[in-house]
Amino acid sequence: MSITNQAELAGMQKISDAVASTLKEMRNYVKPGMTTKQVDDFGGQLLNDLGAKSAPRLTYGFPGWTCISINNEIAHGIPNDKRIFRDGDLVNIDVSAELNGFWADNGGSFVLGEDVNNYQKLVDASKHILKKAINNIKGGVRIAEIGRLIETEAKKSGYTVIKNLTGHGVGRSLHEEPHEIASFYDRYNFERFRKNTTVAIETFISTKSTLANTEKDGWTLTGNRGGFVAQHEHTIMVTDGVPLILTAKNDVWN
Repeated sequence: MSITNQAELAGMQKISDAVASTLKEMRNYVKPGMTTKQVDDFGGQLLNDLGAKSAPRLTYGFPGWTCISINNEIAHGIPNDKRIFRDGDLVNIDVSAELNGFWADNGGSFVLGEDVNNYQKLVDASKHILKKAINNIKGGVRIAEIGRLIETEAKKSGYTVIKNLTGHGVGRSLHEEPHEIASFYDRYNFERFRKNTTVAIETFISTKSTLANTEKDGWTLTGNRGGFVAQHEHTIMVTDGVPLILTAKNDVWN
């Protein structure tokens, strides 16, 4: 969406704060031995207390309040009462929601407990690349150039990017134009970021895979070549300078 007045900005900030604080609290809450459903129910209650509605449930009928993915799962993992968190897991939580007609999206990967499997380097690379990408976004910049930056930075760190999962516009619905803010240089994409628009920028940094495949449950995504993926995502408002990071309260960079 395009922000045209202070009321719209306030609406986007309120829902962005809601999803950001929920993500942060879920990250702090999860412990080894818990089930993914326990953590999802906690997140769902947080959203409900804030008056927000789960975006994946509202939009797609997703069987959970949030998406929780572990280890080789890239995204859209379904919370359930049989999947148990273990020390050293690579965990991704993605929280998106609607409040008063405004929508926001954010997510982040982290290592649970001690980094016994050496995932932290991948997580740090994803965080660093997202920060660099966002700091280079302003009105008039080609979307494809940000994709080039993300892929180049991933390669410098020894990683690949997932090419069929992208960032997107967000604001009056979960997915809006621009529909594809890819993590690679798409020479056929001539769209440019526009000042005052709100978009969700995300990284999918991978150790091996380049594409995400859907598992038999119809939701969970895993890599075409195996390995592991770290994802981080912020909802931002594009300006003519440094973007306004609406979901900054998730503290994924701290």
